[in-house]
Amino acid sequence: MMKEPMAEGESVKEAKPVEKSLENELEELRKALKEERDRAEDYLNKLKYLQADFENYQKRINKQMLDLVKYGNERLIVELLNIVDDLERSIKSSKETDNKESLIKGVEMVLKNLKEILRKEGLEEIEAVGKNFDPNLHEAIAHVQTDDYPTNTVIEEIRKGYLLNGRLIRPSMVKVALSLNKKGENYEQQ
Repeated sequence: MMKEPMAEGESVKEAKPVEKSLENELEELRKALKEERDRAEDYLNKLKYLQADFENYQKRINKQMLDLVKYGNERLIVELLNIVDDLERSIKSSKETDNKESLIKGVEMVLKNLKEILRKEGLEEIEAVGKNFDPNLHEAIAHVQTDDYPTNTVIEEIRKGYLLNGRLIRPSMVKVALSLNKKGENYEQQ
């Protein structure tokens, strides 16, 4: 089918609405593109602010951690200063008197106070004498041949051991019993 030739005025009339329609569509697309660019720019700015906030947060947390490490034991140090004061008073009074008993009594009181402070911080002495040797808690420095104690019993503590909040920080240095049989030979009970 063949199209009829259009009159001159007709083609211009039809072209203008199509052209206007395309211009309107183009303008709408430009507006939409501008809105999307504005939204993307807004998101980018928000992201930059969030990143800066997070970096500031990290710096603040790092400073707090450093301060905690640096000043975390301040309370303990203040309590220990009282012990230092007590020891200094004991030394001063020992120079002024010949009464050794009062000096010993004073030092024993200071030691008791020190142990109480350390106990509050989670320090616990390891009980050793009379207990079975435990390589997780004790360090054997000698075996003593004896019939007075069963084999592997701690018979003497050379240096106290300690746990801090349940974790071993220093094992007890101990002497451990090694029983003799009737012939005088060493034997270990299984």
